Amino acid sequence: MNRIKEVLKDKGISQTWLSKQTGKSYNTINEYARNVRQPSLEDLYIIAEILNVEVKELLIERKK
Repeated sequence: MNRIKEVLKDKGISQTWLSKQTGKSYNTINEYARNVRQPSLEDLYIIAEILNVEVKELLIERKK
């Protein structure tokens, strides 16, 4: 499971924007965000770099 959807929401970034930045289709990013499909480790690092977060933020829920 990943937290891509939550991180995008926190940053006010759309899935469409992320798909353009990564070169992945909107459907792929949407499947990642809905946890229907999991990104490869390489893709997680790319997404983290684009979103300016550490990979662990995409995987581990933050403590409140």
